[in-house]
Amino acid sequence: MSALAKKLAGLRSQAGAVPRAGAVPETGRTQAKGREVIPAAVEPDSAAAARVPAPASLSREATIAQLRTLLKIRAPATAAAPRSVDRALPGEEISPGLRYHEQWVPWAPGDAMLPLHGIGQEAVCRGHVLAFDTETTGLAGGTGTRAFMIGAADWRADGLRIRQLCITRLAAEEAMLEAFAAWLHPDTVLLSYNGKSYDRPLLSTRYRLARMPDPLPALRHVDLLHPVRRRYRGVWANCRLATAERELLGVLREDDLPGAEAPGAWLAYLRGGSAAKLRRVGLHNAQDLRSLCGLLEALQDVDAVA
Repeated sequence: MSALAKKLAGLRSQAGAVPRAGAVPETGRTQAKGREVIPAAVEPDSAAAARVPAPASLSREATIAQLRTLLKIRAPATAAAPRSVDRALPGEEISPGLRYHEQWVPWAPGDAMLPLHGIGQEAVCRGHVLAFDTETTGLAGGTGTRAFMIGAADWRADGLRIRQLCITRLAAEEAMLEAFAAWLHPDTVLLSYNGKSYDRPLLSTRYRLARMPDPLPALRHVDLLHPVRRRYRGVWANCRLATAERELLGVLREDDLPGAEAPGAWLAYLRGGSAAKLRRVGLHNAQDLRSLCGLLEALQDVDAVA
């Protein structure tokens, strides 16, 4: 008898198994009413093993453990606990898939009117200025590129108000465009950095594709990239916003997420990933808005440059 059969026999004996009633104990031919009948079935080794008592030295648990080892039976693996993913974003959801975040930045009070003759612009009322900046799914523009975040900043009595809209699902784009349009008024003066060539045309395209009225072309627009280029081209290594804010405002960004990584951060969040990088996109956007307002004040007194 094999060792495995002995183990099985032990288990059956401990479980109280008994031979079936009427079982034929021996092999050979059986006579019935003087004629030969079908030979009785030979009892297999496993059945015979059931009558062999288990060794007294092995407990039931030990026997089962040995059988599992012999038969390579493994206990089912315990399912790993689901990984916790950081999905927290600042602000509140004001519409399905649309988040709104507002913050206030202390700002020294200034004159009600900003004289902009130094950059070839007419004076503007401080309270009418709305700095805006977008974070988009690509840098090339075109109908395939959309804004997933729109930030805007304006001066109020208590300081600089920064508002941000961010969509967390594609279907929320129209709600974002509608909310941004509500921030604009006929006397609003848009303030941007390269917004005339990129941000405004991109948003106008999204309004047109959504079949919504486009409020942007009718508004006055001050784009600071052009006066900065006229004055500092050849003086600075380049005229990017980060360079202008460093040279004119003394702003040095730390742990700033490069703009090229913004599309990936948003797409990763849409696919169920962490919100950590998307929050950094929001910080990057807010700093752009603060720098725009600071540059407008810094440039208002420079000498006019042809």
